[in-house]
Amino acid sequence: IKSYIWLIIDAASRAIIGYQVSDNRGVGPCILAMRMALKGITELPKNFKFIADGYSAYPLAAQQFFHEFGEKLKFEITQVIGLQNEDEVSKEYRPFKQMIERLNRTYKASYRITNGFDNYDGANYDLTLWVAYYNFLRPHKHNDYRPPVVDEILSKAENMPARWQLMIYFGQKKILELQAAS
Repeated sequence: IKSYIWLIIDAASRAIIGYQVSDNRGVGPCILAMRMALKGITELPKNFKFIADGYSAYPLAAQQFFHEFGEKLKFEITQVIGLQNEDEVSKEYRPFKQMIERLNRTYKASYRITNGFDNYDGANYDLTLWVAYYNFLRPHKHNDYRPPVVDEILSKAENMPARWQLMIYFGQKKILELQAAS
């Protein structure tokens, strides 16, 4: 299948906070990834910035948030256009665009070895597991070789297989909780 990946990263922590696999590059999948990133937020911090490339879906998605939630979730999209710093915005925000481009290349490097997927469920499962690995298990140079999201229980596990077992256990536990609630 042909798929498009939407990844949203918190530049401070380097954690992936929103993601989506889609069959198109429309506004809908962009909104879904942004909803995940902003889930639980009732008001944006004063210094909130959303930096993106020049793709038109981002400003349209931001308009949807304003339409749906009003002033408390109103934000502008700062778009870094092209490959050269030909304007002041690009000069100032290029490092953030480069951060997401590196993240995309990192994911694509792991995705290529799968030779793709037969359906979107498989692609979504793969991306979800990869985000869990990236956020909770993968050591990051910028964070003294700790993952972006440090979990006390996971950090006590002796090795990577033990950490994965804990992640799977917590995932199964959450699924059972959700099933019991419905």
